[in-house]
Amino acid sequence: MDDFVRDKLIQWGLSDWIYKFKDQGIDTESFYFLEDQDINDLIPKVGPRVRFKRRLKLFKEQDESNHCNESSQPTRSTGKRKLMELDIESSDEQPAAKQHCGEVQFSEERILSDVKKIMVHTLGKLRQQINTKLNNFLKKKIIGLNIDKREMVGVFGKTGAGKSSLINAVIGKKNFLPSGDLSACTSVMIKVEASINNKYEAEIEFITKEEWHDEVWSMLQYRGDVDQENDDDVDDGDCDDDNDEDEDDDNEKKLSALYGKDRKLTSLEQFMDPKNFKEIPEFLKSRTKTLTFDSAEMLSEGIIKYTRNDSNQGGGKEFNRLYWPLVKCVTIKVPNTAILQHVTLVDLPGNGDRNKSRDEMWKGIVGKCSTVWIVAEINRVAAEKECWEILKSTVSLLGNGGECQNIHFICTKSDHFEDFQDHSAEDRLALMLKRNTKAKEEVKTEFSKLLNVKKHFSEDSFEVFTVSSKEFLRGGLEENTEIPKLQKFLQDLNDCHSETLNYVSGAYGILSLIQGTRGKTGKNEEVYEELQRNKSAQVELIKKAMDKTYSDFEECLSKGVETSKCSFGKTLKTSLYPHKNRNRGFHRILKCLVQNGGIYKHKNKKEINLNMRLTSFLTNSIDEEFKKTFPNKGNTGPFNGVITQFSLNTEKLKQKYNDVELQLTFLKTEEEKVQTELNIMIRSGKKAVYSSLIKSIEETMQECYKNAARAEKTGALQNMRETIERHVRVSKDTMFEKAKKAMLAELQSLAEEIQETVERTMTEALELSFRTEDNAIPDVSAELEMVQKLYDELKRNSTKEMP
Repeated sequence: MDDFVRDKLIQWGLSDWIYKFKDQGIDTESFYFLEDQDINDLIPKVGPRVRFKRRLKLFKEQDESNHCNESSQPTRSTGKRKLMELDIESSDEQPAAKQHCGEVQFSEERILSDVKKIMVHTLGKLRQQINTKLNNFLKKKIIGLNIDKREMVGVFGKTGAGKSSLINAVIGKKNFLPSGDLSACTSVMIKVEASINNKYEAEIEFITKEEWHDEVWSMLQYRGDVDQENDDDVDDGDCDDDNDEDEDDDNEKKLSALYGKDRKLTSLEQFMDPKNFKEIPEFLKSRTKTLTFDSAEMLSEGIIKYTRNDSNQGGGKEFNRLYWPLVKCVTIKVPNTAILQHVTLVDLPGNGDRNKSRDEMWKGIVGKCSTVWIVAEINRVAAEKECWEILKSTVSLLGNGGECQNIHFICTKSDHFEDFQDHSAEDRLALMLKRNTKAKEEVKTEFSKLLNVKKHFSEDSFEVFTVSSKEFLRGGLEENTEIPKLQKFLQDLNDCHSETLNYVSGAYGILSLIQGTRGKTGKNEEVYEELQRNKSAQVELIKKAMDKTYSDFEECLSKGVETSKCSFGKTLKTSLYPHKNRNRGFHRILKCLVQNGGIYKHKNKKEINLNMRLTSFLTNSIDEEFKKTFPNKGNTGPFNGVITQFSLNTEKLKQKYNDVELQLTFLKTEEEKVQTELNIMIRSGKKAVYSSLIKSIEETMQECYKNAARAEKTGALQNMRETIERHVRVSKDTMFEKAKKAMLAELQSLAEEIQETVERTMTEALELSFRTEDNAIPDVSAELEMVQKLYDELKRNSTKEMP
């Protein structure tokens, strides 16, 4: 949704439907073309729907009338009068800066709002003209100006480390997310972002009923297997029941939450009876449930049953169903929180989930995080293994397989000392500063030991903070906690300067093209030919850079293939024979692993991923080259900077061909636009390239896992081991080579898509700028003058703010 749609809904007294329009992606263009069925779906209530339809009809009629009147008197003064009616602050009349607290402050928000109004006005003009190729191109370009920038910050840490208190403090909401204990821990992901209205909202996304059916079936099967094994009393060595007890406990928590501890249910059909879900019909219909609250306290109370466990559930007290086992993700929208306008905080479990859809969502979110916060209590930060395991297990998803640029290790509860209040204020401060310094040194030392993590992240990407969230919210020790530093970081992340500049620059270019095509020049063909030569030369540079990348990747991967062939035996030995004399406990782990495609996940234990272990020598061979080719951080850009350096040399050509300066201005902004689009494409595409190795290994191993899962009771453990070992031994000459080819194929596909996008986009821009005759293009001289002034003002202020 853009400002135009939101402003109209507010103006028409329909602000309650803003979220619905935003959720359905209604922007300025689609707003104009809403049909009756679309409106019925958006506004199901009859009263508001009738008002909206009437308002929209009157608006369109008035808009058409205005454009007809304007077209009959196409003078520059008329254009300016129309712009003034849009409440746009022209530099001639009112400066875009605002008066605030005695100081004149530059307002990017106002500039962006003004330019958006101008472009909506221009879109209306174009809509009144004949649908020519150029006209359609221009309308598409205006609509494509809106790009919602959103950064994602993932928050990891064990329950009780202070994640909720940290988020509360950072966004300045004291009673927002409830603090938890270990028994309240669940696998639900919680997103926190800004709301566009004055209500607190919670959007609850469920797993499907089919997925819950399969999960309950697995839990019942597991219980049956354990009971049968205990009855048979089969043991190949000393018994290790820790995993069984943990698995049983996890399963029991889920079933007790939803069905109660004293449940009488025994069959799968009874567990899936719709009456168990009558409070959440959205689950049965695979829809999102939306809850609305007036305060943070009400929201905190209202979402508990969807996000947290109650260790006292049942046991004689009244049974209240908890639905967190069915929840995939909860998105909380907070009003009046400017710091989150373009930032989403995500409270994440540390190691994904056994449920496939939850795990896929978890991986997707982790891969989109531009920053992660690893949260641990300061008094155990050096000895806290879980937080370091989280970092080690997610590093490939965050680094080469993701978008992460910053890792922040946050030491919480910096004001927690024994007998803290017995000391004077001065002594308390000294104690805190001393421990904070020591904690930071210990954390940095631990980070320096993580060699695999450092393949993906350099030390300048890693920073340590010490915080006291509760004291900060109470108004104490503000100067001695680094919560303000984290808030400043989010403010910088939230900064929409690049979004504003991209929009205004793009608008300036579009208006330049519209006005430029109204003039005629005999040099159009000459300029076109020179620009075509420049474009071909630039595309050739891109191709050479990508051919070099392909060659470098092939060389690295070939070494990885040979290492994998020689080392697979050691990988299998450590994976299939981890413990001596503990076969029965490991039998169940391996059984779960082969039933789950090579992956064993446990809530409280380290994940075993045989596919990843078999792929490790290939990923190790390519990690350094991959990081250099697709850096997440820095100014070079992907493919050694060839994308960021792309240029048609339009600035130099303006001096030679000043009569087509407007068209060249458009092409300059089009260069910047295509660079932005390519960087987005590459950010997504590089994830597919990196993940192709393990996906290929997974595919090769699937038949093996299915065969191993069929192993009979007697000697099942040894049969599973031998099946896996035999398959890898037979497949080693083809499996690793196939994975190498899969990565190179994905890389080649990405390279071809990049080249095709550049060629197609710039060829179309050149054709329409210099080889298109269109007499139906409207006069936008007034709009161009206004946007140029705002663009120049934006650039001037950007230059002043640069260090």
